[in-house]
Amino acid sequence: MLDEKLDQPLYGAEAIGRAAHLLNEDGEVDTRKTYYVLEKGYLDADKFGRQWVSTLRRIRRAYVGEM
Repeated sequence: MLDEKLDQPLYGAEAIGRAAHLLNEDGEVDTRKTYYVLEKGYLDADKFGRQWVSTLRRIRRAYVGEM
């Protein structure tokens, strides 16, 4: 069950930023910071057209490394 949730796709920078806990002081997703880390490749994600796509497993890998 846990693996299924980790591998569900997250669509869009806002969903990815929320999963990566990239929040501003108001507790909302900091989209500017999220786009920055996505463009620099700090978070593992793919870009399909104008939309970013990733999974929770790929985002967590950026914080804890390969298992």
